[in-house]
Amino acid sequence: MVDLECDNGLAVITIDRPHARNAISLDTMDELDKALDGAAGASALAITGAGDRAFVSGGDLKELAALRTELEASAMAWRMRSICDRIAGFPGPVIAALNGHALGGGAEVAVAADIRIAADDIRIGFNQVALAIMPAWGGAERLSTLVGRSRALLLAGTGRVLDAAEAQRVGLIDQVLPRAQFTEGWRNIARTLASPPAGEIKRVISGVPTTEAVAAFARLWASDEHWAAADKVMNKGK
Repeated sequence: MVDLECDNGLAVITIDRPHARNAISLDTMDELDKALDGAAGASALAITGAGDRAFVSGGDLKELAALRTELEASAMAWRMRSICDRIAGFPGPVIAALNGHALGGGAEVAVAADIRIAADDIRIGFNQVALAIMPAWGGAERLSTLVGRSRALLLAGTGRVLDAAEAQRVGLIDQVLPRAQFTEGWRNIARTLASPPAGEIKRVISGVPTTEAVAAFARLWASDEHWAAADKVMNKGK
């Protein structure tokens, strides 16, 4: 099951398949697509898993084992890759809240987000080589962008699984929170990123002409929200 909640501009997608450690089946792909449709128009998007054991434990091998031909494997890979592309292309900031381990395809979903926030006891790894396969949902390319080509090849080629602290050191995870503070912490960050400035900052970082960047700043400058905040600062202490 895939749940969607929307609150004050923040859309949260939760993959909730406890019997399969939140692994992704073909039906899950369909539900993710529908959840992304429902999240359209939100200022920011967060993706997480239910429970505290797994963010996404990869593809659901028990179900995907029925796919035996190259044609079937290709169709499945394109299907999930297109969903990860939708996540990466979401207009506002996207946060992967790593509530549990992100392994194989789960790591690929995580790197489709703009920002990865993790509980301090999780592990993450592109360990598809243990099954004699490779990342197929765009994760290898995105991993290379995050950590560099040589480190990406080393991690995905060996299937090494990192703890949260090491993943943060190499740039795979952006922020690590203590388990007790994790849910409140990532939600607070996500709510802040649902603000208009964060969305404009993502657009500029993604690469827009200078004229568009300046125009975005000017729109924010002229907004009621800016002047309400500025008045608080200017009147502080009076």
